[in-house]
Amino acid sequence: MWNSLVGEPTSIDNERLMEWLGIDPKTPRNAIGEVTYFTCLKMLSETMGKMPLKFYKQTDKGKIRADPTRASWLLMNRPNQIMTPATFWGTIEYNCEHYGNAYVWIQTKFEKKGRYGGEYNILSFWPMQSNYVDVLMDDVGVFGDVGRLYYRYSDPKTGKTYTFSQDNVMHFKTWCTLNGIMGKPVRQILQDSISGAVESQKYLNQLYASGLTAKAALQYTGDLDKPKRMALQKEYNALLSGAKNAGKVVAVPVGMTLQPLNVTLADAQYAEIKKYTALQIAAAFGIKPNQLNNYDKSSYSNSESQQLAFLVDTMSYRLSQYEQEINYKCLSDTEKKEGYYFKFNEKAILRTDSKTQKEVITGYVQNGIYTINEGRDLLDLPFVDGGDVNMVNGTYQPITHIGAAYGINTQGGEGDGD
Repeated sequence: MWNSLVGEPTSIDNERLMEWLGIDPKTPRNAIGEVTYFTCLKMLSETMGKMPLKFYKQTDKGKIRADPTRASWLLMNRPNQIMTPATFWGTIEYNCEHYGNAYVWIQTKFEKKGRYGGEYNILSFWPMQSNYVDVLMDDVGVFGDVGRLYYRYSDPKTGKTYTFSQDNVMHFKTWCTLNGIMGKPVRQILQDSISGAVESQKYLNQLYASGLTAKAALQYTGDLDKPKRMALQKEYNALLSGAKNAGKVVAVPVGMTLQPLNVTLADAQYAEIKKYTALQIAAAFGIKPNQLNNYDKSSYSNSESQQLAFLVDTMSYRLSQYEQEINYKCLSDTEKKEGYYFKFNEKAILRTDSKTQKEVITGYVQNGIYTINEGRDLLDLPFVDGGDVNMVNGTYQPITHIGAAYGINTQGGEGDGD
């Protein structure tokens, strides 16, 4: 028995809910059209795309750069024939944030070794459009493993349907998940806020289209029949509405008065409400106000500390989830036991100005944390001969030897001296 884990409300249910809330169901509901929502998706996707993935091995002497395998070479250089790593990871993060879940098909091929043996080798990695994936659970053990997940993908280009086992799919999700299997998109949580933001933008667009002119009432004394009233209304609408008529002066016949109905953006607190809504959307994504160019409580000068806060508060969880899924699905049991693992280089988003960078790298090299060549590598400079040795200041010595040069031992007594 197949149990689908994807449950979405129908369009009829959505329309009834919108009508009940007093919202016109015909109003476009494309949340990505709201600039704050789009900016948050852009920020997270680009951040994920610009952090390079590294392949390491944990040894008795610490971690070292591991020799590339087929899987690591693909993930770090070319996941498939048409995508760079930056495009690949950015696409995955966009699908994950917008739809709640992102899926990557691990394309493999069985290669025989010897007469009876063989193994599956990874050929490439392909992102699947999240809105065309249905996640199924084998909850009665049809294939002998109760609770196993299967992913059914309906290719929008070919119309074909494919079913993959959970071993062949990397599944990434948002932080919001009730069962630990399916993530919930942020846009569902923020549906009311995003709808309000879309409506406010629509209001502003209409105001610009009308030339920033408010509605007006034409007062007159008389008894015009309906056709004449409609003709008079149509005439003044044509004279006063639209951007081309902004600031135009019109003549009003004797006995009539044109009374503007002024409702300004300040009266409606438009700017304050729009800013508050933007901050709500950004907070749900973990985006900092300064990343939306809102410097009310911050400044451009402390960008490094703001980037660090973004890394710690938002991206650390995302990176941990990505790394854990990649290490579980893309490494063999033997590789895991031997200490191989993948890790994103989060330092790519913490780049500082040249002066600070010089001070940091110089401090690491002078204190023996980095070798000269490791410091040069951070600056994209070629290695030099003899640069693979850690160096420290020659005057440094263990705390137990302090005072030895003056004939004083560590117990506070006199040494032998000369």
